[in-house]
Amino acid sequence: MVKAFEDLVVYQAYPKSWQDTTGNGKGDLKGVTQRLPYLADLGIDLLWLNPFYKSPQKDNGYDISDYKSIDPDYGTWQDLDELVQKAGDLGIGLMFDMVLNHVSTDHDWFQKAVAGDPYYQDFFYIRPAKEDGSLPSNWESKFGGPAWAPFPGSDDYYLCLYDKSQADLNWHNPNVRQALYDVVNFWIDKGVKGFRFDVLNVIGKDLDLKDAEDGVGKKEYTDTPIVHEWIRELNQESFGRRDDLVTVGEMSSTTIEDSIKYSNPDYQELDMVFSFHHLKVDYKNGDKWTQMDFDFQELKRVLNDWQVGLTQGGGWNALFWNNHDQPRANSRFGDPKNYPYETATMLATTIHLLRGTPYIYQGEEIGMTNPNFDSIDDYQDVESHNAYKALLDRGLNPDQALGIIQDKSRDNGRTPMQWTGGDQAGFTTGQPWLNLAPNYKEVNTQVPDPSQKIFAYYQKLIRLRKDYKVISHGDYQGIQLDHDRIFAYLRIYQGQKLLVLNHFYPGQANISLDPDLVDQSAKVLISNSGDRTLQEDFTMGPYESVAFLID
Repeated sequence: MVKAFEDLVVYQAYPKSWQDTTGNGKGDLKGVTQRLPYLADLGIDLLWLNPFYKSPQKDNGYDISDYKSIDPDYGTWQDLDELVQKAGDLGIGLMFDMVLNHVSTDHDWFQKAVAGDPYYQDFFYIRPAKEDGSLPSNWESKFGGPAWAPFPGSDDYYLCLYDKSQADLNWHNPNVRQALYDVVNFWIDKGVKGFRFDVLNVIGKDLDLKDAEDGVGKKEYTDTPIVHEWIRELNQESFGRRDDLVTVGEMSSTTIEDSIKYSNPDYQELDMVFSFHHLKVDYKNGDKWTQMDFDFQELKRVLNDWQVGLTQGGGWNALFWNNHDQPRANSRFGDPKNYPYETATMLATTIHLLRGTPYIYQGEEIGMTNPNFDSIDDYQDVESHNAYKALLDRGLNPDQALGIIQDKSRDNGRTPMQWTGGDQAGFTTGQPWLNLAPNYKEVNTQVPDPSQKIFAYYQKLIRLRKDYKVISHGDYQGIQLDHDRIFAYLRIYQGQKLLVLNHFYPGQANISLDPDLVDQSAKVLISNSGDRTLQEDFTMGPYESVAFLID
């Protein structure tokens, strides 16, 4: 089967923070339906929704207690059916989040394991302590601390790579795999048009779960050979039977080589991959919980390497700056205070004109920013609270620790959508589950400048992808990658070229272009600074982006 998804654009809505229709302070499915016209106006094709299944919400829904359910906080089956129908009527398909690496310890499978059922105990990695009484392995949890927790009613431990309330599933057990394939097929039958698979490249642990030389363990379970076998099986047993479904895998710490296998159609695994290396360029010494200015050269190197590598290998990129696990990109890579429109549109241009499928995260199309809450108590994220405690234990004072949380917390991307400048930003009539960003009166969908201007720019980028195959299908070529302020690249398709210039800083910057590119036929396809003329010696303003079409 041949899929055609190159010209699609995906929008991610975080349901809990999207639109509340009940006044309980949490977004719901009716709220998603209510705001569908907004998304249709934007022009998106697929709407990715984070988990809304039953969950104790220890990790905001990624701790699922029943895969084939809807958490009452989000609504009913009738609400979902209405959402699927009305989205379809507007030409929008739904992409659901699948968490197949782990389940909540409240899940019936885990509870039956605790009750002593050997069938379900084999659904998990349950191991005894070592002879010296230490944990089964020295692996670290991705949320901090050991990756093992005591298995209730025994002296054993269960593997939990994330929160202790999230027990990792044993994919070596064919009964586990079949149960998960049934879950995916269940939602396909409900009318789903796409899946985002959470942390899918960590399912391939070896059964021996041996100690890691580095004391962390990532290398022991990330991108192992067997993960490709299992994803191919998942493909064959579920979504691979259809040619109208789009799939993307969230691949933690993955490589270009493995991502080619994940996304090249010949391997029959997935359509595309999320990788995160470009979002680690402000990690001092590789440590997320630090503060530093982003490394522009490293950012360009990573983006260029992945563009070139996946193109050569026949793979496909998922293009994004923001999601529910990331700080806001305009706060991270720009200056939304002094250049809100320029920052937001420059970043959008950079990503949307690369080779791959663009993902827009809720609020970026109006210029939402990090909230910079002034108290740790305003943050809800379990990872952020664990990190704050660890930073204090490391010797940082509370202000220093809070400053890092303000920059790096996942809650930066989870604050409620800013619809209006009125009460609770139009998100709820009650008290929102997470505080609003303080700037919601200046940044919301109703503010002409900058929010509506940014929105209109996103509309144009989406239209261009559908109108020009040089964007949706063209090859990529980096230009002057050593430039200290500008990220420049070409897209090339059947003799047509698109020259894209992105200035990542305030002030001015000059770039000397190859005379062969300076063609009189060149026209501005999109620009955040008005009409421009292509010249060999080209000067760019603060956070300026411009793309020239050269026939």
